[in-house]
Amino acid sequence: MSRFFYVAKAILLGLLTAQIIATLHVYLSNTELYRTVTAITGAGYLAVPNQQVAHTLKEFGPAFFGGLFFTLSIGAALSIFSVACAWIWDRILGRSKVLLVPLILLWLAILFAVNSSDFCLMVASYFFAVPLAVFLGTLKWMPQQSGKRVWLKESVHLLPIVILATIWTTQLDRLMFLDIRDYLLLSNPIGQKINDFYYRYTLYPAEAFKLLDQRLVKTCSLAGIQDRAVVQHLESQLLRYDYVPIDEDVPVDLEIVQADNILSFKYKGNEVLQTTFKEFLAMPGQVLGDFSEKVDKYPIFRQVTIFSIVIGFPLTLYVILFAILRFALQFFVRSATSSVIASILCLSIGLASFAPVCFGRVPINDAMDLSEALESESWQQRVVALRMVQNRGEEIGNFQAYRRLMVGPYTPERYWLAKALGSSRHPNAYQDLLILLDDSNPNVVTMAFLALGRRGDIKAVEEILKRIETSDHWYKQWYAYRTLRRLGWKQSRIE
Repeated sequence: MSRFFYVAKAILLGLLTAQIIATLHVYLSNTELYRTVTAITGAGYLAVPNQQVAHTLKEFGPAFFGGLFFTLSIGAALSIFSVACAWIWDRILGRSKVLLVPLILLWLAILFAVNSSDFCLMVASYFFAVPLAVFLGTLKWMPQQSGKRVWLKESVHLLPIVILATIWTTQLDRLMFLDIRDYLLLSNPIGQKINDFYYRYTLYPAEAFKLLDQRLVKTCSLAGIQDRAVVQHLESQLLRYDYVPIDEDVPVDLEIVQADNILSFKYKGNEVLQTTFKEFLAMPGQVLGDFSEKVDKYPIFRQVTIFSIVIGFPLTLYVILFAILRFALQFFVRSATSSVIASILCLSIGLASFAPVCFGRVPINDAMDLSEALESESWQQRVVALRMVQNRGEEIGNFQAYRRLMVGPYTPERYWLAKALGSSRHPNAYQDLLILLDDSNPNVVTMAFLALGRRGDIKAVEEILKRIETSDHWYKQWYAYRTLRRLGWKQSRIE
């Protein structure tokens, strides 16, 4: 039995290790964000997330569920990589202590690379603890080789992975994740719950490794500047880039100190860069962008995490699914047969998941215009047509299907309709977007906010502000705030 399940056990150990680290990582980030949000609110500015969400930053649940993002991405990839290294050292290198040195050096090089910008304990913890636990666990549970290996027989475990990787690669473009969401997740109740879970908790881990520039609202301190005229000019420019001045003696994202004509930009007490008052006023965006890049601890970690989502998560999912199926089948058929059947079932499930994504991209024939496509009985074809309407910037209000799509039962339809309304000048477009702001699906709501921003509906500012204050969904608030900024709204003290 251990011959078949040691890989799954080792990977689960890696995921457990990663989840412990990730939960702590997100919790510490949440705690810091709570202090920031509290300070922003206390200073009289608009904070996102609002107080309805801010209290969750102190709870265990969001840290745990948010940590799953790192567990199933970076944790999964590191686990797969570590199992592979342990297998190579055991099966190919014969557990030679001398040949273990290159693997250790590779591990240390990776540890150094991910911390090359600045040492971060949480980042280092992933790359130290997960590989160590999985490597040792794999060696402990890996059975001894018995007899000559039959490579053709062993390939039954790898062939489905190769096939699935090959066919999924055919869909690898900028729309792939949207297609997976639209045609695979949002097309069924279980997928919808997974989608809602993702968008409910995704911003908690995102805040933990974002660039400073990517955060909606940042804090700054100008207490080190005595000249009130200089302070007023700096405040005006900083508010344009969502840096709100905090008077309290609390940690801030940016501290500016003046010495003669030199402005010193500090982060956590350390000087990051210097500029003159005149240079900053001439190009504040560039100066603040440089500051953000210089204090960034996560450039390589972000890249590895994105790569891990594409590679590590699917492989881990396959291994665990195979182990579950193999375990269940052993009670009905003999060992070799159960492995083959488990591989076939995994392949079948992978193909079944691929089919909606592949066939969802229903091409619209030249003989069928967009009007006909929007009236199609296939909701997938209607979604493709809506995408084309949105991409071409055509007037959605000119199509007869417009009103029916507003109340359609398929979430992807309403999502792309909301997006298409962003370039619409139809008389009902503004009111229809307000209706879509009350949609039950957060994806539709966020696209309605985005569309209001694209349309330049200044009259929507008060409505959006009210919704930010009353919303209990961080992702909706995030889009709402970005829409406010696109409409020209700027932070100011709330009287």
